[in-house]
Amino acid sequence: MARRTKEDADATRNSLLDAAERVFYEKGVSRASLSDIAQAAGATRGAIYWHFKDKVALFNAMMDRVTHPLEQVGSKSASMATLPPLERLRSMVDFVQRTIVQDERTRRVFEIALYRVEYVNDLAAVRDNHIEGCADFCALIEGELRSAAEDQNLQLPMEPHTAAMGVQALFDGLLQSWLLTHGRFDLVTVSRGAIDAYLRGLGFRL
Repeated sequence: MARRTKEDADATRNSLLDAAERVFYEKGVSRASLSDIAQAAGATRGAIYWHFKDKVALFNAMMDRVTHPLEQVGSKSASMATLPPLERLRSMVDFVQRTIVQDERTRRVFEIALYRVEYVNDLAAVRDNHIEGCADFCALIEGELRSAAEDQNLQLPMEPHTAAMGVQALFDGLLQSWLLTHGRFDLVTVSRGAIDAYLRGLGFRL
């Protein structure tokens, strides 16, 4: 009986998280109420408070269900260790874009975190986490650019960190355009072409 009760509780929790994901996406985090989420889940506000302290805790639990693509790329890079540095960089960017395009939940949660939450009060920590993730991604790009320049005996026309920021700006800008236009262009193909053109501009041989 206890086991069944735990299974029921887990099912209710997942139902609430699914509903939160839909409601946050449709209304934005600040305008979504716990009553909205409870209604979407076919549950009561009491059920929400049984599993989550407040809306912030519910939001964080929803985010925790999905591994951010920029976090995944760190482990992915280890599996690409045998590739030349420049090819590894291109493959990592391609991996992140494909993950966002192909995994609906990842895309939806990614869009909620970027565009449907106000970084104020208790949710300010979400902004800090996003900034930290972007900084880690930029550092990863910088490391690969340094290795690729050494591999090709190339003197970069700018500091590696600045060059890495350029790659990240292309990545972020194209992703934002793709999300805002609801996928009106092929994100993976366009990103690959734009970043390859940028890398050639830095002097790399592709």
